[in-house]
Amino acid sequence: MSSNATVPATPDSGAPVNGEEARRYATFHVAGLFFGIDVLKVQEVLQYQEMTQVPLAPEVVQGLINLRGQIVTALDMRRRLGLPDRGPSESPMNIVVRTDDGAVSLLVDEIGNVVDCPGDAYEQPPENMPVAQRTLIDGVYKLEGKLLLILNTRMALDAGPAQ
Repeated sequence: MSSNATVPATPDSGAPVNGEEARRYATFHVAGLFFGIDVLKVQEVLQYQEMTQVPLAPEVVQGLINLRGQIVTALDMRRRLGLPDRGPSESPMNIVVRTDDGAVSLLVDEIGNVVDCPGDAYEQPPENMPVAQRTLIDGVYKLEGKLLLILNTRMALDAGPAQ
């Protein structure tokens, strides 16, 4: 590729660009909200794993898990999204996501199915949505009876506060 070639910007989530057709998303629930991540970014889903706390870590970092010898950071999506913590009797599930820097686990309330979303059901997040939330959501699919929020994994994996 020549140095002056332009590469079109695409959402981190794998959301459709320029009228593309259907996309596949691994889905999950957090505090009653329905989210999706491009299925190709998901390494695996797991039941709750014991964690080791990390002193002085940002609030969103729940701890570290040992995934078959690989140390993986676990981020609590409730905290990342500014939602109330789970009850003491509720154990989260793990969605392990592949990144350029290695695997990261997202702690979610419930794992959903893999869904195929038609390109014509996709919309950008509303412009009047607060910036902190809009940076975490690449788009929305209008599915029958519900909305699927497409998570911007790059932004969600940032352990700092939402911008």
